[in-house]
Amino acid sequence: MSNDIDIIITDILWGDYIMAETLTELKQAVMRIYNSVNQEMYEIGVKRLRVDIVGKKIVILAEHRRLPGLRALDQINRSVTRMADVALLDLNKLRLKTMVESELNLKVISVLKDYDPEQEIAATVIVLHEQLSDT
Repeated sequence: MSNDIDIIITDILWGDYIMAETLTELKQAVMRIYNSVNQEMYEIGVKRLRVDIVGKKIVILAEHRRLPGLRALDQINRSVTRMADVALLDLNKLRLKTMVESELNLKVISVLKDYDPEQEIAATVIVLHEQLSDT
């Protein structure tokens, strides 16, 4: 049996929060939250999204669409768009942490995120207090 599907985590996710009985369901809930934050902030969803759970970490790799205005500005002054990227990443991390804690009832230690504007790929690691998988 796959340890991805068979690990029951209902003791962590309960009450008025999203119920996730397996890590697969938790991954789907994280995908919905991640995409929701992007829709809210940028009015655009992600192109591709992969979520893995490793011990106390939720690892997210996503292909994004670069905002057209930032893409145009990248060609003129990358240092300005880098500052904008950092500010947007900080806000994104805060919103992601808030939503994971409130909707999934998971205690988050930290959210780490980086974005490669040339490849339009973002990597996010959500570090939790509780271990969710044995790997």
